[in-house]
Amino acid sequence: MPDKAGTELHKQTSLWGIARTANYKADHRFRNLYGEIDYVLLKMAWDRLDKRSAISDDDITLKEYAQDLSENLNNLLERLKSKRYKTKLIKRRYIPKENGKRRPLGIPSLEDKIVQKAASMLLEAIYEQDFKDCSYGYRPKRGAKDAVSDLTFNLQYGRFGYVVEADIKGFFDNIDHDKLLEMLSQRINDKAFLNLIRKWLKSGILEPENYVIHPETGTPQGGIISPVLANIYLHIVLDKWFEEEIKPRLKGKAIIYRYADDFVCAFQFKEDVDRFFKVLPKRMGKYGLELEGTKTSVIRFSRFHPSRKRTFHFLGFEFCWFPDREGIPRVQPRTSPKKQRSALQRIRLWLKKSRHLPKKKFFATLSRKLIGHYNYYYIRGNSRSVYAFYKQVINYTFKWLNRRSQRKSYNWKQFDRVLRWVKLPMPRLTVNKRWHQVVL
Repeated sequence: MPDKAGTELHKQTSLWGIARTANYKADHRFRNLYGEIDYVLLKMAWDRLDKRSAISDDDITLKEYAQDLSENLNNLLERLKSKRYKTKLIKRRYIPKENGKRRPLGIPSLEDKIVQKAASMLLEAIYEQDFKDCSYGYRPKRGAKDAVSDLTFNLQYGRFGYVVEADIKGFFDNIDHDKLLEMLSQRINDKAFLNLIRKWLKSGILEPENYVIHPETGTPQGGIISPVLANIYLHIVLDKWFEEEIKPRLKGKAIIYRYADDFVCAFQFKEDVDRFFKVLPKRMGKYGLELEGTKTSVIRFSRFHPSRKRTFHFLGFEFCWFPDREGIPRVQPRTSPKKQRSALQRIRLWLKKSRHLPKKKFFATLSRKLIGHYNYYYIRGNSRSVYAFYKQVINYTFKWLNRRSQRKSYNWKQFDRVLRWVKLPMPRLTVNKRWHQVVL
């Protein structure tokens, strides 16, 4: 409807106006952000929700909520405006990690997701103007491949000899609520909006064993607003501190690349890296954070010491200096051997479990899994690892399809015809059209 299109355009313009003000006035504190949460913004938030993600509600489904969407959103808005909106318990689920541990995920209710999405859109309009170029996680038009590509480029052509690889221990569980709200108050002068965020931070968490815990710190992984809150926290704790306080005191060049709570820093001189490595734990401790000792270290990383033994890991890639065909040292990012083994193990288990599916469904699902792997790991310099993954998957597929029954289904010649018929995707490099963030 024309009037509906007009209101959505108005709301987009409002978000643009917030972003414009944040960009031109670095010290501006925004008022009445709570008042910006209206029906149009809630409807935009609904449209942008991932409808495939889980919700914690037992009494309503996405389909049922959508059947009378207008009335449901108006009812939600009325509760927000009259301050009768209450958050529901967050259901916690655990997913296994490669090291045998479990990663906790928090699943909010449907209406909590809608309001969190609306609030996160307002926060992004403000803080996207403040975030540094070194931050890549959970940001529009940026991703892990961009971080890996830009880091590779700058290590190859920059003047860096040392790398600090670091990981923050239990970051999402240890965010200090009071310090986070204090950070937000530097840009937001709206108690109602800050109290809304406080509600989500203090929401009770329902464990699988049916007991409730009330967190004193942290923000649940899985919450819609958690990524932007995490970025705001580390923007102050790490990015801004590194760019504005650390770099001006160094003798040589330095860079930092961060994706969520994973980050690496590169330095030109050993004296600089030693000083940084000494003050980094103190900086983290000031904000209730702690570095993971087993994943934090200093590595000599230089074209003058090219070796596959001098490696560091970032976002599932292993970086090393290695001579190319002409003997010129190149920074080579390749799939981390640990991630490669883990990915092959997952797909092997899926093949074993799903080999009895109809061929069309079987190969369609297998194709999606391969494409997902290529889209993440196939970057320049990593073709060997990706092709090795593809070949091993083909071997696994041949093995398990031949175990659908007691009789052998295919020989290799027949199986090759099947692969051509189903058009199983081979590795393909997707070109990144972004310019590299160059720091030479």
